[in-house]
Amino acid sequence: MGLFSFLTKEIAIDLGTANTIIIYDDKVVVDEPSIVALERITGKIIAVGKKAMMMHGKTHENIKTIRPLRDGVIADFQSAEYMIREFIKMIGTGKSIFPPALKMVICIPSGITEVEERAVKDSAEQAGAKEVKLIHEPMAAAIGIGIDVLEPTGNMVIDIGGGTSEIAVIALGGIVNNKSIRIAGDDFNADIEEYMRKQHNINIGERTAERIKIEVGSAITEIDNPPDDYPVHGRDMLTGIPKEVYVNYAEIARALDKSISKIEAAVLNALEMTPPELSADIYRTGIYLAGGGSMLRGLDKRLHQKTKLPVHVAEDPLRAIARGTGIALKNFDKFTFLIK
Repeated sequence: MGLFSFLTKEIAIDLGTANTIIIYDDKVVVDEPSIVALERITGKIIAVGKKAMMMHGKTHENIKTIRPLRDGVIADFQSAEYMIREFIKMIGTGKSIFPPALKMVICIPSGITEVEERAVKDSAEQAGAKEVKLIHEPMAAAIGIGIDVLEPTGNMVIDIGGGTSEIAVIALGGIVNNKSIRIAGDDFNADIEEYMRKQHNINIGERTAERIKIEVGSAITEIDNPPDDYPVHGRDMLTGIPKEVYVNYAEIARALDKSISKIEAAVLNALEMTPPELSADIYRTGIYLAGGGSMLRGLDKRLHQKTKLPVHVAEDPLRAIARGTGIALKNFDKFTFLIK
């Protein structure tokens, strides 16, 4: 590898609905929102990532912001390809006469179709990848958490991202059964927006809903260290004038209840489909949570009450999947479960 290492660049990408994380040389080099801003008339891309996110919901008619991924899959092929290309540029390849050949492992939801898989690969190849392998999100999450996925022991992993919630039972380097539902962080935001409209007569945007979820989001109405009430600014639906209202965590827990119940139902469904020997393992090992959605206050407690199983939240759940994808990259030829 030594002589040609500068000609090949190995990167791991967690291509998420909400955020994209790129690992290069065992370090997180890009952690940006999955969004692009472009000019309507020329179709020229103005910004990607954080810069585009700052424009989201604040644009005039000649600029529009696009989130190329919806529900964990590519919805806008061209924007996705451009976004991946720009993020790869952020790594900085140094000045080189030959652009390096890219070897990639990309993370995908476990419930996507072959056509959607193809779209991810095509986007990566258009962005300059020479070799691409895909890994399913629950598998990447399990590796990132530190579970030995090749062991004959059953482990249940729940990854709640921006677009999808992936529930999988993993053993012997494969997914024994999985449930992928398109209810996750984006739906939590939509629930909060709707709640603010109905209960407080105030219109808020996606970014404000995201902030509320982070500041006072909760899965249960009683938690040990409750956060302070959070001031929300938006437009009064009656007068049209901007106003401020305060919300507390218990209100948000009620607003999110319906979506979280659907995730609970999917978890119970996945447990029902698990072979008895693996069920015995899961009783001992419990359930592991990863992804940004698992940071919701009290979610682990709520799942524990529902399943009576121990529930562990990964340390740094936001990056657990990216870390797992990075480890899979190191074992590019060894891990047989990577999708060619």
